[in-house]
Amino acid sequence: MNAPRHLLIATSNEGKRTEIRQLLSDLPISLFDLRNFPAIELIAETGITFVENASLKAIGYAVQTGLLTLADDSGLEVDALGGSPGVRSARYNGELASDAERIEALLAALAFVDESKRSARFVSAVVIGDSNREILNVSVGECEGRIGLAPRGDGGFGYDPVFIPNGGGLTFAELKPEIKNQISHRARSLAATRAYLLGLTAASGAD
Repeated sequence: MNAPRHLLIATSNEGKRTEIRQLLSDLPISLFDLRNFPAIELIAETGITFVENASLKAIGYAVQTGLLTLADDSGLEVDALGGSPGVRSARYNGELASDAERIEALLAALAFVDESKRSARFVSAVVIGDSNREILNVSVGECEGRIGLAPRGDGGFGYDPVFIPNGGGLTFAELKPEIKNQISHRARSLAATRAYLLGLTAASGAD
C-alpha cells in the first residue's frame, strides 16, 4: 500500500479529536475529521466490543469519504460494576446525558463500594480502515486505575475527573495534557497505530 497523504479522524468528540491530533501531529499526513464532511451519515455503534465499534466506524466513514480512516472506540470498565459502563460509556445514563450527569450516575452506582474496591480501567481500540472495506490495523490500549470518590480537576473530558491512574494520586482531569498523553489508554493504542502509519511512509519512501 502506498503511503497515505490524507487520514480521516472519525470522531465527533472534541476531546478525542484534540488528543488524536496531538499524538499524530508529526506524521507526514494531512489530518481531516468529520467536521470536514458536514453531510456525512453517522455510523451507529452497534458492536458489543470496542474493536467492533471502531471497525464499524472506520469502514463506514472510509466508504463514504474515500479516505483512509482512523476510528477510536473507548470507554471505562469498572470492576465493581461488572465491567460497566464499557461500550456504553458515552451513553451511560442516557443518550443525551452530559459528562457531569454520567459521572454523577457512576458515583451513585458506586456509593456503597469501598475505596479499595473501585478498580477500573480505560480501554481504547483504534482501527484503520479503507474504502475497500478492509481493516488494515487494529490497536488496543489500556490504562489501569481506580474511581475516585468525587470529581477533581478541570482538564480532560468524559470520566477524566474521577479516574485516577495507577502510580499517582491525580485524576486524568488534574494531569497536564502532555502527561496524560504519555500514559493514557488512547496514547497506548495510538502508539501502535502511529508505528503502522510510519511503516507505510517508510515503505513508500524506499520504493
